[in-house]
Amino acid sequence: MNKHDNDKPDIDGFSGIETTGHEWDGIKELNNPAPRWWLWVLYLTIIWAIGYWVIYPAWPTLSGDGVRGGTKGTAGWTQYEQLKESQQEIIARKADYLSKFENSDVEEILKDKELYSFAIAGGHTIFKDNCATCHGSGGAGAKGYPNLNDDDWLWGGKIGDIYTSIRYGIRGNHDETHLSQMPAFTDVLSNDEMASLADYIIALSDGKGGENALYGEHCAACHGENAKGDSSIGAPNLADAIWLYSDGKDKNSIIAQMRAPKHGVMPAWVDRLSDTSIKQLAVYVYSLGGGQ
Repeated sequence: MNKHDNDKPDIDGFSGIETTGHEWDGIKELNNPAPRWWLWVLYLTIIWAIGYWVIYPAWPTLSGDGVRGGTKGTAGWTQYEQLKESQQEIIARKADYLSKFENSDVEEILKDKELYSFAIAGGHTIFKDNCATCHGSGGAGAKGYPNLNDDDWLWGGKIGDIYTSIRYGIRGNHDETHLSQMPAFTDVLSNDEMASLADYIIALSDGKGGENALYGEHCAACHGENAKGDSSIGAPNLADAIWLYSDGKDKNSIIAQMRAPKHGVMPAWVDRLSDTSIKQLAVYVYSLGGGQ
């Protein structure tokens, strides 16, 4: 084969297309040019990229002329300015809601669909930040911490009652805080009398009971003749099956409460949260399903 023959293009016998001259294990690479439309797309993207570099901040530099060092771009656009504009829009919309919210009481908020949605969204966040530690993330409570999902409310479960309880607290340090205290019966009742009274209270939670002299003499004044409690003084309902300081109707726990009563404390939030936040929180707690 002469030199002239070596200069001839190598044509693939199967496809009839010129090869690049590269061959691997008998497989030849065809010299197929890129489609013209594909090349035009490539050229357009290159032109677009160059235009983007000119109009928008793109190239990092040491000059510091642009935001955080870099070219400014002829449009003057930055992601920080865009974020600021978006935040201003959110702040303006929030201010509109806040204005209406601040001039509405909790009863009115419950009846207004938009204000109610605004309260739920804010109240959920406030609850997680301030209340979930004691009451749980879902408001289910724990031993010694009230469940906010049921209908058992020591100080009332209406929206106004919940608002007041959050605002001034329970046995807190505010002048208007809710105050109640169960006396110890160690020096008043014998062990047998406390055991008998505990059995009676358990029977009440089972829907039984009837009259009981010990209960009538020592408990009815606060808990009521029917043992349904009194939310005006924070006296618990003894006739239901909801127990704050035990996991169930445990006789020993009831006797222990008679001997050395436990009294929970919830701080007043009036000096910690704004009135708007307290309203949002009250509406959210009410929405958990236990509001009366």
